[in-house]
Order: sequence, then structure tokens, then C-alpha cells
Amino acid sequence: MNSSFRKLHPPSIAPSGAKAASRLLPSADAYVFDIDGTLLNSRDLVHWNAFRRGMIEAYGVDATIEGIPCHGMTDISILRAAVTRVGIENGEFEAQLPHAIEVLCREVERNKEEFRPQVCPGVKDLLGTLDGSGHLLGVASGNLESVGWHKIAAAGLREFFSFGSFSDLSENRAGIFRNAITEAERRLGFAASVCFIGDTPADVQAAKEVGAPIVAVATGIFSVDQLKACHPNVCITHCAELLSR
Repeated sequence: MNSSFRKLHPPSIAPSGAKAASRLLPSADAYVFDIDGTLLNSRDLVHWNAFRRGMIEAYGVDATIEGIPCHGMTDISILRAAVTRVGIENGEFEAQLPHAIEVLCREVERNKEEFRPQVCPGVKDLLGTLDGSGHLLGVASGNLESVGWHKIAAAGLREFFSFGSFSDLSENRAGIFRNAITEAERRLGFAASVCFIGDTPADVQAAKEVGAPIVAVATGIFSVDQLKACHPNVCITHCAELLSR
């Protein structure tokens, strides 16, 4: 979990004419967003190149993540898939994983100015609306923590989020979601209701595993029909649909 969190503030009164959340959005004490495909889409190779450098330095293989179905996977599981297909066995993978993570994060830090994120439609208005009404906001992402926060900062969204849950502590997405719930409850001081917003079938499945509502948004690579087939609580084209008109 990130240690530099925003201080929670009491609910504020929205100014006249301000947007409000629509009734489509499940009621919750905290709203937790996936990053890639939900908050933003990357238009650069910073993360991709960092994976490659991590594999070169930690495992001695000049491999890439090309062809791996990364959407819905965690950084750790992506690394595992990439090195396994070039012959690295599990024991070596685990032994060198801390080194690979160190290199990956170092490369992202070194090249963070090259991030070119495109914020998904409706995201800033929705975050502003939820933040303005005093809701606790967090992220739950398969990214490593430093990678995820760099992407969010590059997109101009860091101010909205009080906490994050990332793949540093869990390779499994349901574990990431579970950690997010634990952190939300710790911050709020009670058994809080948490609603997740994500763009992949993996997000829907993880929310079901932890017993939380999930809004599926088709701003990643999965269509509305593909997401509806997973039976999320709500399925939308983009986050602007979660704002009252």
C-alpha cells in the first residue's frame, strides 16, 4: 500500500449546477478503480520497454511481452508468462523476481516523463463528483505500485486517490481487490461497502470472489457485450454514463 495518502475530508456540498452520480452507480462508501483501460489508456512504450529490460537484466533473456494477453493480468503474472515461454523454469523465475521488479520499476522511474496516457471519457468528471461528495477513492491495479502511481500522476489524476492496492502484495487480482477492501475499511474505521470499477472480465471475476459490486466499463479492449456476458452489477460504455444528465 502507498504510504503517502491524501487526508480524508468531510463531505462537501456540491455547488449549484454541479454534476451528480447517476442511479446506475451502486451506492458505496468507497469506490475503487482499475487503472489501465478504466482510468486511462497508455499511448507509449514505457511500461512495455521496462518489462523487456527487467527480463534482460534479471533472467538474461532478450524477450518481450508481445502476444501475451496482458489485459486483466498483473505485472507479476505477465512477467511469469513472458519468461516461461522462453524456457525459464519456475524456480529461477521466483529467485530472480525481486531483481526483475527492481529493474522494471527503475526503468519506469527513469522514463516517466515519456508516459502519454489518454484519460478515458467521463473519468475526471466522475472522480471530481465522487471526491466532492466525500467518498473515499482508491485504485486496485495489476500494476506494480510505483508503476501505477506514475501512470496516474502522468494522467493528472493523482489528487483524487487516497490509497492503492497493487500486485506488489498479490499476483492474484482477487487478492489485490481484497487488500483494497481491507485498506478502505482501515481508513474509514468501519466495515465499509466498496464498489469496484474495471474494464476486464478479470475485474468482474475478482469482485465476485470478494463479494463486492462491480461496474464494468468498455473503455479497454473488451466490448459491452463481452463484459455483460460476465454478469457485472452494471455495464456501461464509458464512465460519463455514471453521471446524471
